[in-house]
Amino acid sequence: MRLVDSSAWIEWLEGSTLGAEIGKELPDRDQWLVPTIVQFELKKWLVREGRSDKADEVIAFMETCVVADLDTSIALLAADIGQQHKLAAADSIVYATGQLYQADLLTCDRHFEGLPDVLYHPKRKV
Repeated sequence: MRLVDSSAWIEWLEGSTLGAEIGKELPDRDQWLVPTIVQFELKKWLVREGRSDKADEVIAFMETCVVADLDTSIALLAADIGQQHKLAAADSIVYATGQLYQADLLTCDRHFEGLPDVLYHPKRKV
């Protein structure tokens, strides 16, 4: 199973060069793990970017994947992971969700670099 972080989603949706690389690593829908916090982050980003029409399409796609609701076990593990790795709340939730579902994390966010089960694709400097 693979969890695609918001940063990787954004690169893929923008069609960037990095997004094309990420596209090669996207899983089949039945192996694609989507935490509800990622749904929140992407909807917020798409609306802010003036792409509300795309937001509905993306959320509909996500609903065909494996959606992981934020529950007590994820929240408690996220609290521990956040302290251990100095991650922000949303990042802790994303990483904890992946760990509980035994999924690797596909991301472009540097703060995940070096953590177990992370496929890190660094953003290129412009």
